[in-house]
Amino acid sequence: LSDWSSDVCSSDLIVCQWQVRGATATAAPQWSVQVDRIDPAEVNIEPAFTVAIYENLLIELAKKNQFKQVYRSGDHNAKGPILILKTTVQKYSPGSETKRAVTNVAGATKLNVKSQLCTPDGAVVLEKIVNGNVRFLGGNLRATHNLAHNVAGELKKATLPEPKGS
Repeated sequence: LSDWSSDVCSSDLIVCQWQVRGATATAAPQWSVQVDRIDPAEVNIEPAFTVAIYENLLIELAKKNQFKQVYRSGDHNAKGPILILKTTVQKYSPGSETKRAVTNVAGATKLNVKSQLCTPDGAVVLEKIVNGNVRFLGGNLRATHNLAHNVAGELKKATLPEPKGS
């Protein structure tokens, strides 16, 4: 967990809900998103990595301003229209900061996840396989930031259906 504290500051951990700037009550209906906890599935991944992926997803999704609001899993203030982001780890290769410092061909930390946007009733609206890694400089947990950035970017590029009632 020592890597965790050096890569993510405590202010990143208290993000609960994000409001998109400039959104008004008269604007066209827009999806909000609730980020589920990361599912490690059968992959042997350090808990610090799943927590870091989750926290980084909250931050990166808010930066993209695609969703009206970004909610944490279990947030009772979440209101619709809402999509749920489910993220399942498919592959994880732990890297070595020492090897990366010595050579640029070894020591990469690699992550591969399946991200799904689902309606509250479980219908999958979008599914993407996304990678994140750190190859050169940076702590191993930097791969979680890169992954979250890539997931948010893929969602931003996607065409989502209109919310019902819009």
